[in-house]
Formats: sequence, C-alpha cells, structure tokens
Amino acid sequence: MVCIVMGVSGCGKSTVGEQLAPRLGLPFYDGDAFHSAANIDKMSHGTPLTDDDRRDWLATLATKLGEWEAAGGAILACSALKETYRTTLQSGVHSPIHWIFLDGPRELLLERMGSRKGHYMHADMLASQLATLERPAYALTLSITATPEELVQQIVDAKAQNAAFGTKPAVKAA
Repeated sequence: MVCIVMGVSGCGKSTVGEQLAPRLGLPFYDGDAFHSAANIDKMSHGTPLTDDDRRDWLATLATKLGEWEAAGGAILACSALKETYRTTLQSGVHSPIHWIFLDGPRELLLERMGSRKGHYMHADMLASQLATLERPAYALTLSITATPEELVQQIVDAKAQNAAFGTKPAVKAA
C-alpha cells in the first residue's frame, strides 16, 4: 500500500506521516528531502516553484513510489497541490494511491509556519500554495484542527472501514 499525506505547507504532512507509518507498518519518506538544491534555494529566497521546477522532483518521487510499492509500500508526505502532480505521482505505481488531504484554515497554517525553525518554506509563500491547490474530491480529507494523534487515528479507522479509502475512482471506458 502506498499512501500520500498531502496539503499545503504547514498542514502537518510530515508529522502525521511519521506517526502514521509505524501504525501501518510502512516506512515514511518526506517529499521535501527529494527537492533539488536549486529548488530549495529558490524557496529559501521566497520564490514559489513553477510547474517546470517541480517536474523533475515529481518524476523522481514517482520512480521512488514504484520502488517503495515493490518493496511493500510506504507513506510519503508530499504537497501534491495539483491534479497533474497527483497524476504524475500515480504513474509510478501499479495500485491506486491512498490520498490523505490535510486541510485547514489559513490562519492556523500561517501560525504553524511561523513557529517552525530552520525550514526553507517561508510563511509568505503560503498564498501561492493556496492559489495553486486543487482540492482532490476523492481524497480522505481531514481537518488540521485535530491533533496529529487524532488525525492518525482517523486514518487508521478509515483504513479499517474501507480498503479503498482515499483512492481515485477508476475512469470507466465509454
């Protein structure tokens, strides 16, 4: 099983993913660790990434997802803001990805981003992420007003209730 915990910066993707991984018996990976030095430098200077900037990063993650799927699965924290990005990520695996979308109020996101130390993603870049975000209707959508522990439990419960939780419905041929 491959799960992607997604959402804008500050939503808690990494925290939730790290706590979810042992509960599901899967390794955790943070998509930020796969950004190029050029992308990190750009974001560190307050410049939002473009689709071109993200292309190689997403291709790398898609390849890694295939490797992780073959090894038994994984949890990945990744913004996956646009449907085209999610399509690229899905292209690397054979089974449907389980999408977990962490969503919440802008004020809470800004508060969390402002309290982080040493992270290259600055709070003033949140507006560009929110403008880019295409909310996936098929994802398991959870509110970040809950604690990370509560969010992890909600995900574990959803998995127990439905093997296809948070997956994109198959497109039927005409």
